[in-house]
Amino acid sequence: MMALDPTDGASVLAAFGALGVLVVIFAESGLLVVGFFLPGDTLLFPAGVLCAGSAQQAPRLQLWQVLLCAAVGAVAGGQVGFLIGRHGGRALLARSSRRRLRRAAARAERLLARYGHGKALVIGRFIPIVRTVLHPAAGALGVPTRTFTVWQAAGGLLWSQSLVLAGYALGSSVPQVDDYLLPLVALVVALSLLPLLAEARRGRGARRARDRARPAAREHPRDHPREHPGRPRR
Repeated sequence: MMALDPTDGASVLAAFGALGVLVVIFAESGLLVVGFFLPGDTLLFPAGVLCAGSAQQAPRLQLWQVLLCAAVGAVAGGQVGFLIGRHGGRALLARSSRRRLRRAAARAERLLARYGHGKALVIGRFIPIVRTVLHPAAGALGVPTRTFTVWQAAGGLLWSQSLVLAGYALGSSVPQVDDYLLPLVALVVALSLLPLLAEARRGRGARRARDRARPAAREHPRDHPREHPGRPRR
């Protein structure tokens, strides 16, 4: 009997099927330290693939069950994460000794500040690690409950359903797609990391711009004596 590894999407799907999707996506969508290490994209996409049957093999999961469990887990998990943030989430993040978690929280705050609440809550769903801390961060920063609920539900549904359906479409169109599942999961992970790489690149550019601006700001005013109108220079 294979031991269950909750960080491995294939292990979760083999052990619990659609119910495993609900539990893991719920935790990954906002339970901070617990959800930080759980699969998200790498669970939903293979689950969709396993919903697709072929002439030789029946579907191993039911598509409607996976879609429903993914939607409930994403929306309910995001809302619970928001409540955690509203009631002490900032102190919890500040006390955390995990550098990776603190960096993800800082990215989530920058995302909310850069794009506004609605857009950030939708975009953040597609960024691994950030989506786990985004909802508690929104609660800690005082995002209005109604605004948060509407946009996190929209983002959660868009993210969860699109990944499951993408896996299902691929599984339905490619014969013996199971043989290529591992490389496909690696591709999904690589694509999901692109927003993080783009943000890191923008951050480095902003830091370089600030570094270039500092010497001019530090220049002493006496290096540029001001002219006084009406007073002749000697």
